[in-house]
Amino acid sequence: MMGFAGRLVALALVVAVVASTLGGCAGVGVSEPYPPEARREYRGVWVATVGNIDWPSRPGLSVETMRAEMERILDAAAKMNLNAVFFQVRPSCDAVYASSLEPWSEFLSGVQGTAPGGGGYDPLAEWIAASHRRGMELHAWFNPFRARHKDARSALAATHVARVRPDLVRSYDGQLWLDPGSAEARAMSMEVILDVVRRYDIDGVHFDDYFYPYPAKGEAFADGALFDSYRAGGGGLSLGDWRRDNINTFVREVYGRVHEVKPHVRVGISPFGIWRPGFPAGVKGLDAYEALYADSVRWLAAGWVDYLAPQLYWKIDSPQPYAALLDWWVSCSMRSQRRPILVGNFTSRLSAKPDDPKSWSAAEILNQITLTRERRGSGAMGNIHFSAAALVQNRRGIADALAQGPYAEAALPPEMPWIARGARPSTARVDVPAESDESVVVRWESAGGGADTGFRRWVVWTRYGARWTMRVVADGAHATLARESAAGMLDRVAVSEVDGFGRTGRPGVVRIGRVGTRVGDAAIVEP
Repeated sequence: MMGFAGRLVALALVVAVVASTLGGCAGVGVSEPYPPEARREYRGVWVATVGNIDWPSRPGLSVETMRAEMERILDAAAKMNLNAVFFQVRPSCDAVYASSLEPWSEFLSGVQGTAPGGGGYDPLAEWIAASHRRGMELHAWFNPFRARHKDARSALAATHVARVRPDLVRSYDGQLWLDPGSAEARAMSMEVILDVVRRYDIDGVHFDDYFYPYPAKGEAFADGALFDSYRAGGGGLSLGDWRRDNINTFVREVYGRVHEVKPHVRVGISPFGIWRPGFPAGVKGLDAYEALYADSVRWLAAGWVDYLAPQLYWKIDSPQPYAALLDWWVSCSMRSQRRPILVGNFTSRLSAKPDDPKSWSAAEILNQITLTRERRGSGAMGNIHFSAAALVQNRRGIADALAQGPYAEAALPPEMPWIARGARPSTARVDVPAESDESVVVRWESAGGGADTGFRRWVVWTRYGARWTMRVVADGAHATLARESAAGMLDRVAVSEVDGFGRTGRPGVVRIGRVGTRVGDAAIVEP
């Protein structure tokens, strides 16, 4: 038998590709010998650990049970062709991973500072590996300033910041909060984030909408001493502008420092869905600019994020209309750095109770995805679903509806060329080492190029009849494919490498011979 190199099929550069669509079809009905470009769209899910919202289902579970719950969530995500998991790793100055800087989260073991399973188990490492095996990115979701959540029950660990540095912590509305006005507090959160970036193979750093705490009626945030010190030192900003400047400084520095350490790690934020009342006209609601001191429009304009995912947690026909808000956010991006706008969707508003009159319908979420896709040309590049529980439980049939509809075929997250370094991956090397009447074995390997760090995977295209179908493969470099499907006979296979920046190489394409052809007779597809 000839070795892989001897059987290697010569591959030609693709000089023409067919533009892809994102309409949820089962494939691309074209007859060209080359596959379309890979579909690009974020399809994400938030996995919340705070309060055991999504994972683990309750504190104190065995490691085996936690692993089984993780596998169930990720299997459900893979079945729906999701491509990004936003996993909460720091709910409240604690850690859902092995850390020397902060104590273990009580939402794992039930006692803050106690390792889950008695030690030796690192949840984040396992979530990353399990996500990557399924071809999905894993973004580490941090709460940068919350120090204790209302749902916390156990005593604070001796290593928690509220015990080690109580001068940096404020009590507010039944919770504890790192004071964003303190440069030391900001540096502490920065150190935690960079520690994770350095030690774990994450694909992104993610924040949600918590910066300064949501306002509680009649209660003031106790940062007066820090503000007075700032003014005594010659500072001229108002209290609101000073607080916004603290958050802006933190966001800017996180973005720069993360990309210094690992350029391929995306940095994104999911702010409250209304920047300010009246933007767009007629919209009412919380003023995140004044209440949370989150100037997300500034972050877009300055290029301090790789994407923004505003939480548009309202129905299409609500007083905060989904489409109008999305158009406004997209217009902000188009006027500035043109960073992608994703949408945070409140999928958990689908009730698990069949007779709940307040429940949304699955059609509401499907229609919101359609509205997002209609704005793809303006930079709306996907959706993130809150949260995993609704999808795993298949509430109102939403998981089935996504898998059979808009997410019926795989997609890659969008490219972000402003962070990319070096050349794209080279054309993949593809071989057909074995065929039978029923199946074809296809094997491939990298030809080099592309980022040498980060999550690498493959786009595998198959053409049955005149229809190309795409899937993403990460675990292994081979596939056994049925020779025939309902669409016709398998006649072409194409493989593209995807590097750590999410860039694809040119596809290596082989033509599959008739039944009974000898090994090595797969023909070269010439341009």
